[in-house]
Amino acid sequence: MKILVLNCGSSSVKFQLVETDLERIDRNEDRLLARGQVERIGTSEALVYCQAGERATRDVGLELPDHRAAIAKVIALLQHTGAVSRPEDIDALGHRVVHGGDFRTSQLITAEVLRKIEDAVELAPLHNPHNLKGYYVCAELFPDRPQVAVFDTAFHQTMPGRAYLYALPYDHFRRHRIRRYGFHGTSHRYVAYRFRQLSDRSTEETNLITCHLGNGCSLAAIQHGRSVDTSMGFTPLEGLVMGTRPGDLDPAIVLHLMAKLEMTAQEVSTLLNRHSGLYGISGETNDMRALLESARKGHERARLAIEVFCYRLRKYIGAYTAVLGEVHGLVFTGGIGENAPRIRELSCENLDQLGYVLDTAKNNQAVGVEAAISTSSSRVEIFVIPTNEELLIARDAFRTIEGIENP
Repeated sequence: MKILVLNCGSSSVKFQLVETDLERIDRNEDRLLARGQVERIGTSEALVYCQAGERATRDVGLELPDHRAAIAKVIALLQHTGAVSRPEDIDALGHRVVHGGDFRTSQLITAEVLRKIEDAVELAPLHNPHNLKGYYVCAELFPDRPQVAVFDTAFHQTMPGRAYLYALPYDHFRRHRIRRYGFHGTSHRYVAYRFRQLSDRSTEETNLITCHLGNGCSLAAIQHGRSVDTSMGFTPLEGLVMGTRPGDLDPAIVLHLMAKLEMTAQEVSTLLNRHSGLYGISGETNDMRALLESARKGHERARLAIEVFCYRLRKYIGAYTAVLGEVHGLVFTGGIGENAPRIRELSCENLDQLGYVLDTAKNNQAVGVEAAISTSSSRVEIFVIPTNEELLIARDAFRTIEGIENP
């Protein structure tokens, strides 16, 4: 089955065309037929990139007024690069949807499922409306093709009440759905699956801590294949220090900013989402590569931003070790987790007594590749595993359409 995976943002579309079936999934031999992205949708300076095998094309300065034009351009490029001969070769579509409300699994999009996704827009107003644009466009372009929604939040729906409830009046949970949802679930689920394959462990004998570190960052505590805790909460603001978000902070800070500086709710939201985190502390950038280079050159605030980032991460690893009791694996993924040995080193510092012992040489060599980076004496296996959310979306779409339970 050839599945077009779409991840639609406010002015962008990332896409992959994946051929998969049960046999390919079992052998981990799904075929990536094409991948690419569209940027600057809504302008006359749109950029489109598509690669299919050895063939690649890049167009700039295009006028793509909306997502319909952008996705139509993607379909044309898939034909131009030879990924498909005609649009009818695409058997199904899989969509990344950030917030799935109470959905525990990926869903074939029906009228009822669509209504529930739209109901969750108030919980993810910056993401769900744009994710849904891909569905609406494809409903026009491929009216007879099944479409599947794969939710960032679904994996964390197995968290127990003690992990997802806030200590607020219970009515706020019951009536307004205020609870911890968690995000990055597709990434956490994929790398947990790959860890079990690489370490030859069954789901029932595996407890994991997975660290998705990019511009957005989160940890998950995974017990026997089920998420039992995660660092992001009602929104992606909670938890670790991120590129432009602060993670955990005293909620009274928000009240103080509004009272003392007379900031509006929107101004505080902008501060917390766009001007905090690594960028806020360093005053320089949210790019970890640039911060590491600046710190090497003696930039004090860059060094401080890195220390705060790693200290918070280290605290969460310790906390989730307590949650799980016994940990078999620690996985680093995401742009920072996969490519920054120094961050992994600092994050595992002083964790030897908990069983996390990093092999310095292995760690330094592991950049952008799957690799074990712990010593032979480490009680916990430490891995770098590049994430592949699009592949998991394609696999979920296939299984959902075929009525096969997703693992």
